Amino acid sequence: MRGTDDFPLIGGYGFLSDCHTSALVSFDGAVEWLCLPRFDSPSVFAALLDRGAGHLTLRPPGVVVPISRRYRPGTLVIETTWVTDTGWLVVNDALSIASWEPTHGAPIVAHESDHSLLRTVTCIDGEVDVEMECLPRFDYGRGGAASWSAGDEVPGEMVAQGENCPPLELRTDLHLTTAGDAVQGRRHLREGERAFVALSWGKAGLSGPADAEEAHERIASTEEFWRLWLRNGRFPDHPWRVHLQRSALVLKGLTHHPSGAIVAAPTTSLPEAPGGERNWDYRYSWIRDSTFSLWALHTLGFDQEARDFMRFILDVCRDHPELQIMYGIGGERELTESTLDHLSGYGGARPVRIGNGAFDQRQNDVWGALLDSVYLHEKALRGTGTQADRELIRHQVEKAIESFPEPDQGIWESRGAPQHYVSSKVSMWVAADRGARLAREVGRDDLAEEWGARADAFKAEICERGCRDGVFRQHYDTDALDASLLLMPLYRFLPGDDPRIVATVNAIAEELTEEGLVLRYKVDETDDGLSGKEGTFLICSFWMVSALSEIGERDRARHLCERLLLMAGWLDLYAEEMDARSGRHLGNFPQAFTHLALINAVSHVIADEQDPEAGAKEAFTAMGGIREGL
Repeated sequence: MRGTDDFPLIGGYGFLSDCHTSALVSFDGAVEWLCLPRFDSPSVFAALLDRGAGHLTLRPPGVVVPISRRYRPGTLVIETTWVTDTGWLVVNDALSIASWEPTHGAPIVAHESDHSLLRTVTCIDGEVDVEMECLPRFDYGRGGAASWSAGDEVPGEMVAQGENCPPLELRTDLHLTTAGDAVQGRRHLREGERAFVALSWGKAGLSGPADAEEAHERIASTEEFWRLWLRNGRFPDHPWRVHLQRSALVLKGLTHHPSGAIVAAPTTSLPEAPGGERNWDYRYSWIRDSTFSLWALHTLGFDQEARDFMRFILDVCRDHPELQIMYGIGGERELTESTLDHLSGYGGARPVRIGNGAFDQRQNDVWGALLDSVYLHEKALRGTGTQADRELIRHQVEKAIESFPEPDQGIWESRGAPQHYVSSKVSMWVAADRGARLAREVGRDDLAEEWGARADAFKAEICERGCRDGVFRQHYDTDALDASLLLMPLYRFLPGDDPRIVATVNAIAEELTEEGLVLRYKVDETDDGLSGKEGTFLICSFWMVSALSEIGERDRARHLCERLLLMAGWLDLYAEEMDARSGRHLGNFPQAFTHLALINAVSHVIADEQDPEAGAKEAFTAMGGIREGL
């Protein structure tokens, strides 16, 4: 279960969240990633990126591999079971939720973080020792070690201060010692006995539990929160329902509750190829993801989260009408990239980056993503937009039309020369097309006619310049393929039975795959400004499932979807990429975009099964989903 140079396999991590920040827990009981107080804050534990960059371990001494790990059903609480020669232990881990505002029969509309990482240990048979080590390394390890002092609230309390981090409070009923800059704890438990470890941070009036019973109650309350939230979703009665529910929980867990932003992933610099340089910080919110996010949230019945995310998107657009491709989770626009050269990187993959230099790239697909999002949102909620929203929409449609002749960096944020990427051109067609539809719905037939005519002209150019030998290409000046072209039938650019769409999907399936999984593009055919190879992209493989469904290849779609669902990590989580030969997950983890594509793909296959005679659009309508647009 180890990866490169004694790093755990990426797909073996578990993901915890309180919708403010997140933690990753390795299979051996070590919390190896925790940034405080937000997803994008400097880390306190970063053993994920350097084995000496901080961790919090909890397990029986002398045992490395547990007998089982799972999420408690319907939650983001991880249950790990350990067996030793003398007994059995169960560890429950959670980033705890303090309070929420449930309404009978209605979704949870507000909740607060407990600002605590809670870990409870219960001996369920025999007797077992348990040991803990808490070793923070503040500010991505740049701030050095913790300076611990005894707290004055309860026995077993230690307090630490560090650079660029709120104060830490460690509470436990283990027997504590200090060893340099680490706090260590140990205790012998007999059957029925329980212990706890709680790490809390930085909010006046909040502190960790006083004893194991209170810690257990807080975790139980957190479980109740997740299950109550999930209960308000809408899921089909199908064997794959569990994958939709887990992906929904991941999306909720990647949501920054104060702003409504959804982070692309909670990690930075997990490599796209072992030892390579394709290592990026994904702890930000991409406009590109908005269409898929809103479609998934509305389709699964989570309208409140869709409203929150749409509010975040529209707010950042109102503040600065010149649209960026990504923003910080608080709406920040400057995401300057730098490297952490003191960290070894996961498996030696360097550089380790924070910030993302693509934030000021020109990516023309951003307008289509925004307008399709607005259109889907308006359709789902039956016209909730304001006059200010309509003015914003008009501005963005006109910017898309104005920008159509310009090349850009494309959906994959190439760091090579700008090109006339077909997927970007299609996205600007989406902006004009959805703008025309929205204008017609509010009685602006003049704008609808003008923008509709532009959309028709864009489509004509794309079909003429972006299609050769009946197959759509990556950009106007190449014969290379690109997996982003799989979005064309999903965006309704052309019908699924159009020969050019069928030929494009089949060409990608035949020529742009490894072991049946889809690459973004061939790196030796694409000037992306980088060196080295990358794995197959899981989102592209899930897009292939949806595209196969759209062109009527329903058996192929189901078989590929089944295979992908079997490739999940140990806890049904997905990274960005996969090594098709070894099955190892690559890239940042868990990846929102992958889980969004999973929801779309699984929904396609289920819709095909439920009404095999109907087209995809009609089947989605029957499921209660929204299918117009994406």
